[in-house]
Amino acid sequence: MSHRNNDSNYTSIPVSSSYLELQPQHQHHKSNSFQRLSFDESGGFLGSKVVVNHNDNDNDDDNDDDDDDDLEIDIDNYPLVIGPNPNHGSGVPGAVFNLTTTIIGAGLMALPATMKVLGVVVGIVLIILMGILSEISVELLVRFSVLCKATSYGEVVQEAMGRPARILSEICIILNNAGVLVVYLIIMGDVMSGSVHHLGVFDQLMGNGVWDQRKLVILVVMVIFLAPLCSLDKIDSLSLTSAASVALAVMFVVVTFTVASIKLVEGKIDTPRMVPDFSSKKAILDLLVVIPIMTNAYVCHFNVQPIYNELEGRSPQKMNRVGRLTTTLCILVYAATAVSGYLLFGEDTESDVLTNFDKDLGIRFSSVLNYIVRVGYVLHLITVFPVIHFSLRQTVDTLVFEGSAPLTESRKRSLGLTAILLVLIYIGCTMIPNIWTAFKFTGATTAVSLGFIFPPLVAIRLGHKWELSYVEWFLSWLMLVLAVTVSIVGVIGNVYSLESKS
Repeated sequence: MSHRNNDSNYTSIPVSSSYLELQPQHQHHKSNSFQRLSFDESGGFLGSKVVVNHNDNDNDDDNDDDDDDDLEIDIDNYPLVIGPNPNHGSGVPGAVFNLTTTIIGAGLMALPATMKVLGVVVGIVLIILMGILSEISVELLVRFSVLCKATSYGEVVQEAMGRPARILSEICIILNNAGVLVVYLIIMGDVMSGSVHHLGVFDQLMGNGVWDQRKLVILVVMVIFLAPLCSLDKIDSLSLTSAASVALAVMFVVVTFTVASIKLVEGKIDTPRMVPDFSSKKAILDLLVVIPIMTNAYVCHFNVQPIYNELEGRSPQKMNRVGRLTTTLCILVYAATAVSGYLLFGEDTESDVLTNFDKDLGIRFSSVLNYIVRVGYVLHLITVFPVIHFSLRQTVDTLVFEGSAPLTESRKRSLGLTAILLVLIYIGCTMIPNIWTAFKFTGATTAVSLGFIFPPLVAIRLGHKWELSYVEWFLSWLMLVLAVTVSIVGVIGNVYSLESKS
């Protein structure tokens, strides 16, 4: 077994089938040192030690049995994880695409409606603030996952707070991801087949027909497009589709922003509201439920470990770079979409802004742009769907089949879980009326918990073992208090809103 890393000062020397020794290329004559990396029989990484040999004799044969002269330094916390085939993994661009795809999904479509409630200034400030807090929580999660040698979200939570907390976090992942995937299917159905108040793409292109059956259209999309992508075993296999999804999302943003800019220059857009409206009871109630929807837009934490596990030459520093690039891209995309969508449709902005694109935009080639925007975003959701489904399937498998062989080693179990989950998600999309209803509740409960409650709790609980700076302590407590407040207020607002409607 041998391996050479061109970015390292070490060369590998095969010494045993169970461990690997990395020796510096430039050594002093008086001290020979090497790093010993231990592996199990399957090639999994067990641990590492630095071994320093103080014997001046360069003849290895004379020193084979002289273990007393060796000083072993445990460096198990060293943030380099080595396993089988370390060169085969995702690079930084692929990881950025996968993480960005996890974040930019259906939440993008709800942001113009949140801008309508919050106003432009407060809305942009919250988009930036939530992005920064989300990135901080991701970095905390990566740091303590590596220190605990955890390979999943649930494992690091268990290390910090015990098994009941892990089960709770995994239930949150399942509910959050299943809810998000249900929303994706709802949007696909609304855009392609239409809804009560809006025409679908098929209706506008071909008139009435069998394609008006929303449930049938969703079923066909699921069988032809989603099922094959969801059956893949590794998230790295989705890097190309993730790149395509990011490109489609950017195309949507560019078209929307361009149309809004043209209409703004031509004076065809009314002056938008800059701050929230406190003039009525309904406006205040909308304000209470809209902030959890904003928090839902940045939740990607359940996919951080799977992406990190498949990152080539992985280290916390490299994953932090992935997170920061992703956050910057998402803030730009979210701000541009929220502002341009609200400018275009004003007080008529729907909870799913895509449904607004069935009418004349007031510029040349309006109908062509409408088709491009809607069809392009449906394709985006098709490519995002399997990325969210991946962590959903992994979490269900971990919770239900604990102690079994990894899912990648059981093709039958993987396909069986995929089929069951897709059926349940399909049933769910036929029962929930719109994406606003789904986002209000997942945003105030599971999304807030996964993104802004569990990560700071992990940092606070493990901070005594691996010291946190004063700034990290402060940010962790601040994030925790804000998240709990948002969750409580959001749930109360949602319940009160339902009672008011009833």
